[in-house]
Amino acid sequence: MFKRILIANRGEIACRVIKTARRMGIETVAVFSDADKDALHVEMADTAVHIGPAPAAQSYLVIEKIVAACKQTGAEAVHPGYGFLSEREAFAAALAEAGIVFIGPNARAIAAMGDKIESKKAAAEAGVSTVPGFLGVIEDDAHAVKIAEEIGYPVMIKASAGGGGKGMRIAYDRSEVAEGFNRSRSEAKSAFGDDRVFIEKFIVDPRHVEIQVLGDKHGNVIHLGERECSIQRRNQKVVEEAPSPLLDAETRAKMGAQAVALAKAVGYDSAGTVEFVAGQDKSFYFLEMNTRLQVEHPVTELITGVDLVEQMIRVAAGERLSLTQDDIRISGWAVESRVYAEDPSRNFLPSIGRVVRFRAPVERAADGFDPVTVRVDTGVYEGGEISLYYDPLIAKLITHAGTRAAAIDAQARALDSFYVEGIRHNIPFLSTLMQHERWKAGRLSTRFIAEEWPDGFHPLPAEGDRAKIIAAVAAVMEFQTTERKRRISGQMKHPHVPADRRRIVLVGDQEIELEVEREGHGIDVHFIEDGRRGRKRYTESTWKPGDAVWLGVIDDDPVAVQVRDIPNGHVMTHHGIEVKVYVYKPWEAFAIRLMPEKAKADTGKKVLCPMPGLVISIDVAAGQDIKAGETLAVIEAMKMENVLRAERDGTVAKVHAKKGDSLPVDAVILEFA
Repeated sequence: MFKRILIANRGEIACRVIKTARRMGIETVAVFSDADKDALHVEMADTAVHIGPAPAAQSYLVIEKIVAACKQTGAEAVHPGYGFLSEREAFAAALAEAGIVFIGPNARAIAAMGDKIESKKAAAEAGVSTVPGFLGVIEDDAHAVKIAEEIGYPVMIKASAGGGGKGMRIAYDRSEVAEGFNRSRSEAKSAFGDDRVFIEKFIVDPRHVEIQVLGDKHGNVIHLGERECSIQRRNQKVVEEAPSPLLDAETRAKMGAQAVALAKAVGYDSAGTVEFVAGQDKSFYFLEMNTRLQVEHPVTELITGVDLVEQMIRVAAGERLSLTQDDIRISGWAVESRVYAEDPSRNFLPSIGRVVRFRAPVERAADGFDPVTVRVDTGVYEGGEISLYYDPLIAKLITHAGTRAAAIDAQARALDSFYVEGIRHNIPFLSTLMQHERWKAGRLSTRFIAEEWPDGFHPLPAEGDRAKIIAAVAAVMEFQTTERKRRISGQMKHPHVPADRRRIVLVGDQEIELEVEREGHGIDVHFIEDGRRGRKRYTESTWKPGDAVWLGVIDDDPVAVQVRDIPNGHVMTHHGIEVKVYVYKPWEAFAIRLMPEKAKADTGKKVLCPMPGLVISIDVAAGQDIKAGETLAVIEAMKMENVLRAERDGTVAKVHAKKGDSLPVDAVILEFA
């Protein structure tokens, strides 16, 4: 077994590999760019080596610097994680030439499967069904349009060397093919250093199901069941689960057998994933093979009990697989949510900056008292920064339970207790998703998000019982804070009179009247309905003033509510609801009703930068007349190009930005007359 390995990556996957290596008694070496000098993976590793400036093309993607770091530290092997150099044949070859082991598949398998075009050819030769498409060289956008019309719309334009949604576009007509082709090539060149793309038929209402395979250097290959990754946005996975609610045992066996046959055909000898596009009728077609560890590998680990990183390391060291296909048993259900630094209310545009507060849910393994496992994979810490240069993943939150419904409930509770402040994030969206009836029923497709939120995401309204839960928690927090103040100041106990216990809680625009009183170790909340006491709710919690999350029980049901202080109140988040909440005494509420509201400034004639990013192009000039839908500017952030279009006809009065500018969020790009 290796004594020291280098992790040629960053963020949560670098931390993930370090944890397994540490458990195996293997020393670890981290590499870092200027932007990552204070990163968590650097802190966790035994040794760290600086490899260059912040842009990945000058640091994490430079093979020579990784090889030099190995020689400098005496690392015997390299784990590439995912992304960056993980599927680069030249990287595996360079390591081999330097006498360093690549913890991944052999170079021949990478060449056959890592390239999306070559993998489809290999799959066809192996008898695996593939989606109709054009795998040759596409000369220009006109050629791309010709190909698309021969295949039939809609089509998918994809980067050959890509992954993670980079360099990928769906086109429904000629104009979208031309623009999508150019954007895909540009993104592919920026992210992977390879601008080749291919075009294939886009399957309408598809599901994304993938098989995890594992091979060794002695010809043994097994599969570890499937994952469903149909919840996607911009072709990037957001929520994954294992197993899939679509497949039955027969379909799982067929899909697994095809995946194993393909892996054996190319001599695959590590962990890899064979991806399929599946129809609602359980038909499936080969999509691509990822010759690396997948982002969503934890859900497979939790349902099988197999540490995939450990298996990759052991296989790379020459060991035979200790598992056979008969040893693989699927137990329970696992759900993973990707927590991204992005703003759901602004069409999920990236958000960067310092993480002011970071409170992840408490990790735990299932036991005899609670059959739920909660796991958090992250490379972020409180006080760290989300950089403009890399993927905006904050963390992966994974829950496992005996059934799909139980795993979803556990995921919802964990999301409610996951508190991040300082940047925008998608936790409110993920929490809303966990409450969605279609998601709970397992009726999924890769267009799920686009279909269910066609006008963009908005938090769920605070109404019904959920509004009462939020009101109860807010009133209890105010009650506890008041008790604490009285103890500190030495006040005598106030007589128990109804006027002192009554509160008006403003949850958004809704007023909820209630009374609060101490009851043993807990606090009773009595809701006032029609001027009389209604239902009583008993609450108990360990919350104290200043805590970012209220964790407790209400009538024996576990409840988690995020709490962010604002002047005179809180922003509270629970089960997809995000709402401003204020707690008043009755006379205070009366006075508040008389206060005028401040009108918001009108920014309707300005185009604001929707996220921090780099200006790739300004496509209009002052005095130019434009039509709705025309491109105004292109902004790049987190390796993705975002096209800003005119929402209506108008005339450009002034342009404030130029190509190459780095803009903060809400910076004015241009104004209309």
